[in-house]
Amino acid sequence: MKFFVDTADVAAISELNDLGFVDGVTTNPSLIMKSGRDILEVTKEICDLIDGPVSAEVTATEADDMIAEGRKLAKIADNIAVKVPLTWAGLKTCKTLTDEGRMVNVTLCFSANQALLAAKAGASFISPFIGRLDDINIDGIDLIADIRTIFDNYGYGTEILAASIRTVNHVSDCARIGADVITAPPEVLKKLASHPLTDAGLASFMADWAKTGQKIL
Repeated sequence: MKFFVDTADVAAISELNDLGFVDGVTTNPSLIMKSGRDILEVTKEICDLIDGPVSAEVTATEADDMIAEGRKLAKIADNIAVKVPLTWAGLKTCKTLTDEGRMVNVTLCFSANQALLAAKAGASFISPFIGRLDDINIDGIDLIADIRTIFDNYGYGTEILAASIRTVNHVSDCARIGADVITAPPEVLKKLASHPLTDAGLASFMADWAKTGQKIL
């Protein structure tokens, strides 16, 4: 399973990339606002840093304007995936940009039917939002499973990019079900390395080592 980082924080991306944990990056208007940087500038910097897809989201709501914005964003770098919302205008934009040979990430997906439409429109990625479904007492992981089954039934090449990842259990559940990609904030990815038994075991080893009075260096 691929790991994308859901942030526009270049320093955080760089730290994880140095460890080999970054297969791509996703951004959105909220993350750009949080970074406090110009969208074109920070997106170009991220694209220069990593080789994988970098999702940059359009902000228009009408298809013609979405397409124009998508074309402009795609010019930033060859690894740009134009991110569009799962609306009728977004699907039109997806079809147009995909036909032009561009990567498209269709976001804000909350149903299997929406995912099916995105796949038929040629989306490179479909982004179902797990955490936001959980917020309204709908199991977001069930949606990932449903999309996986449908895509496998018909051989769709659209990659399932599980988004709105909030817990480490979301990550392992997505891996178990067969999501192609997860995108998560840096702090969630770092938590994947944590376990209380690891901490307890290390503390025990260090206590015993101190008693030996030895040093390796």
